[in-house]
Amino acid sequence: MSTTTEKTAVDKAGEYYNSTPADEFYFKIWGGDHIHVGIYNHSKEPIKDASPRIVQMMASKLDLNSNTKLLDLGSGYGGAARYLAKKFGVQVTCLNLSETQNERNCGLNKKHGLDNLITVVEGNFEDIPFPDNSFDIIWSQDAIVHSANRELVVQEVVRVLNDSGEFIFTDLMQTFDCPKSILKPVLDRIHLDSLGSFGFYVEQARKLGVKKTEVQDLSEHLTTHYQRVMEETQDRYAEMVETCGKEYIDKMIQGLKHWVEAGKNDHLSWGIVHMNKSDID
Repeated sequence: MSTTTEKTAVDKAGEYYNSTPADEFYFKIWGGDHIHVGIYNHSKEPIKDASPRIVQMMASKLDLNSNTKLLDLGSGYGGAARYLAKKFGVQVTCLNLSETQNERNCGLNKKHGLDNLITVVEGNFEDIPFPDNSFDIIWSQDAIVHSANRELVVQEVVRVLNDSGEFIFTDLMQTFDCPKSILKPVLDRIHLDSLGSFGFYVEQARKLGVKKTEVQDLSEHLTTHYQRVMEETQDRYAEMVETCGKEYIDKMIQGLKHWVEAGKNDHLSWGIVHMNKSDID
């Protein structure tokens, strides 16, 4: 894939999330602090109740304390960063493309008295702006999907992790044998020609010498989440049209329908991938 295509995918993601309609939509519909898939106890559960559970589940797999240096890639509004800083005293660096999201993140960190533990940096996870061996943990939630060069993202992650470092993330993925044509409506919306898969990430880890990779498949929650976002958008249609504009909301609903359909047809995957550069538990 050409460098031009890679830059276009990332640049378009940054432009999209910087836009006022997108910022208002994600902040108001997806729960404010969190803009990622949640863990649902039932199909009608509020998004804001489901979203923090995946953060807690991921954190439970890590040994976190006040000495931990953690980098959150594609950190959005910083919900995970604030949870990790408040509960464990972790030193978190948020790396995110969107100036608009970063401003909200900084404001919320200050509001909660956590700006001494959280640093927000504007940047690109295909070119992480930190030296080799800088972090103990790298964390990401549903962000790598926006890269057209996921191999490079994993390479960069391994580079900036220390020798015993861990990479834990969720991502919007396709099933291994999903025909490319099936996902075209989903891919067109995010300006990409493919999604990653569990197998893809396991293979990238192997190629880079990562000692251990574990996968927890939580795919059923992806379909529930997109269904809930669509329902919430439809229930608040007049309000969101006034805030974001009719064209934006109508396109959003149509896009959400494509994600729900692909999920129901078992063409999408989602879950936790946990890589460890060391084989020591």
